[in-house]
Amino acid sequence: MKDRVSIAAVVMGFSGLAAEILLLRELLIVFSGNELSIGVILANWLILEAAGCFFPGRLVERAKNKLEAFALITVLFALSLISAISLTRGLKSIIGVSVGESIGLLPIFYASFLILLPVSVLHGALFTFSCRIYAIFSDQEAAAAGRVYVYETIGAIIGGVACTYLLIPYLHTFQAAFGLAALNFVVGLVLLAPRWRAGLLQKAMLVGLSLLLLLSGYLTLAGHVDALHQMAIRAQWRNLNVVHYQNSQYGNICVVENQGQYIFFEDGVADIITPVPDIIAVEEFVHLPLLAHPAPARVLILSGGAGGVINEALKHPSVRTIEYAELDPLILSLLRKFPTPLTESELNDERVRVVHVDGRLLLSRTPEKYDVIFVGIAEPASLQANRFFTREFFSLARDRLNPGGILVLAAPGSLAFLNEALRDLNSSIFHTLRSVFAHVRAIPGDGRNIFLASDSQGALAMDKAQIVRRLHERNIIASATVPWHIENKLHGGWQDWFGRFIARGSQKINHDFQPLGLFYSLSYWNALFAPAFGRFFREFERVSLGTVALLLVLILLLYFLLAALRPQTRLRPAGIPFAIASTGFAGMIYDLAVIFAFQSIYGYVFSWIGILVASFMVGAACGASFTAALLPRLRDDLKFFLSIELAIIAFTIGLPFMLLAANASVGGQGAPAVSITLFLVLSFIGGLLVGSQFPLANKLYLKHSASLSGTAGLLYACDLLGGWMGGMVGAVALLPVLGLIGTCAAVGLLKLTSFAIIATQPRLASS
Repeated sequence: MKDRVSIAAVVMGFSGLAAEILLLRELLIVFSGNELSIGVILANWLILEAAGCFFPGRLVERAKNKLEAFALITVLFALSLISAISLTRGLKSIIGVSVGESIGLLPIFYASFLILLPVSVLHGALFTFSCRIYAIFSDQEAAAAGRVYVYETIGAIIGGVACTYLLIPYLHTFQAAFGLAALNFVVGLVLLAPRWRAGLLQKAMLVGLSLLLLLSGYLTLAGHVDALHQMAIRAQWRNLNVVHYQNSQYGNICVVENQGQYIFFEDGVADIITPVPDIIAVEEFVHLPLLAHPAPARVLILSGGAGGVINEALKHPSVRTIEYAELDPLILSLLRKFPTPLTESELNDERVRVVHVDGRLLLSRTPEKYDVIFVGIAEPASLQANRFFTREFFSLARDRLNPGGILVLAAPGSLAFLNEALRDLNSSIFHTLRSVFAHVRAIPGDGRNIFLASDSQGALAMDKAQIVRRLHERNIIASATVPWHIENKLHGGWQDWFGRFIARGSQKINHDFQPLGLFYSLSYWNALFAPAFGRFFREFERVSLGTVALLLVLILLLYFLLAALRPQTRLRPAGIPFAIASTGFAGMIYDLAVIFAFQSIYGYVFSWIGILVASFMVGAACGASFTAALLPRLRDDLKFFLSIELAIIAFTIGLPFMLLAANASVGGQGAPAVSITLFLVLSFIGGLLVGSQFPLANKLYLKHSASLSGTAGLLYACDLLGGWMGGMVGAVALLPVLGLIGTCAAVGLLKLTSFAIIATQPRLASS
């Protein structure tokens, strides 16, 4: 029976991580692919798992039929996953958000919390139940929690790999969910089969599990699961005519058709509209910069070129070559699958060269120079987008411009609604451009502002008479290029107005690893959708490393004061849960730092997130296994625990510099393979250190507790609680505001605090 329980623990880990990734992908589609929501979603998953460990899981001591209870929770977990996916598809309808509309962080928090609630709580309860059951059948009371932790981690590793290479590429979400449900039904059968003769309850459960397994197989083979998938898509898109819906390794693409008009949504946000785009916006974005250049010959468009931008650029007779970089080949294949005269003429023109590559990677490797570079991304609303608005990217673009060349990009703008967040967003972009280019000019507009940057003053002179003359010489006919419209856009009064507008705004520079542009973009959307929360969110900008250090010093002083005033209490062993919680916090920061850095460098983390998480879990399994095997031979448990604490501090200090080295290496030949390997190694080491503490912490705390399941549940809950704090605070405040180095410094100070608390607990060593 011990082997059967071990298998159940492996499947528990497999199902947990697979469910987490599947729900994460579905929620990201609803939340417009914003990577900061990854931290919020993961944090909610962890806190709810902690609740499951600590509350329902503690009922294990009172449960008479523990195996049967475990099997029942397994069934409920599987069914709740299917329900959660269905709810996610209809989430925008439930909370009253329109199709294509972005969602603020507050709705992201409470919506993901409620959807994940049953799945995560039930999965957390499974851990505590499995620890107790394993202890019963193995007669290894002290080592049970550590063993189950290892088995669960092994399952999570397999789940991460399976999601990346099997579930997500070849199955839609409902097929994967029903497959996981069937697997969990099999686990229940395996556990209860030896107890067939135990009584009526066991017989009834075995029959019920068999029927559920047969039903899941029938629904899948008969096509009813596919029908459920299509029904959920219709609910998600409010019964719009969805002609294509597909997940790629870069995100989700949905194509909606209405009377011959196609809208291509990428992660729930409208990306391309054909055959009639927002023509005025496209014409302004393309023609004003190209008219500012005396003879643009080589043009580079980074994303968003199809559906109007390429067509307008081709109207300039001097343009000989347009290189169009689009990361996701699925977008271009769907443009060909649903052709319109506009996109057909754009993509089939002999002057247009389409490349399926990340725009930044293209710039880092190409020896070519360009006259005009267009960034076809609306704003830094995600890490993937923010990497095209940073000082590092602007430096890269400047090096790829010919003398007199112009970089063009846009950001949200308004001539009427001027809130603080919008001002800071535009001001930060302007000053980041100024930190690289000698000359920067903004063209304000209603809806969006256009930024032009160049090292040539003449390129941005934008003399109205000269622009109008070039317009006539090139014989360009467009609504946005009539002389009176150009004169209005280039009027000096608008330049003065914009200068006054950003004068009081943020002058902080946006970096790859300190994405303030993303922070200001989120502040803007939060101000629109939830003004009260938006004001609260803005306060995170005040966070500094000094603030964190002061808070930790106060915690340390408070602990020492309480320990001195109440020396006979159980306060001193509380340092172990605090250390585990702080390690959980650090572990989540490691995960987020690696994920965020990967996205900032490569821009396609969604295809790698399963492998990165699995790599972390491999390290956690190795660390937990090593420590669990070492426990019987350890002479000084506390000393070894403190050694792990110091190793975590050292790794935390070194992590940002390793990630910076990976960023610096991207341009070289063979560098992606090298730096991606470095990401996997860093994830592994982070997991190794985090996992190595848990079994030892159980042993140390059991010296002051008589309950194995209570200790395992408490420490596992502390681990998850720390992870929740890391996800919420790290994703929303620390990483965007303090940046990678500042965040890791803050985590290092936190672990130094836990080290100081543990090191001053002689009772742990002598007990």
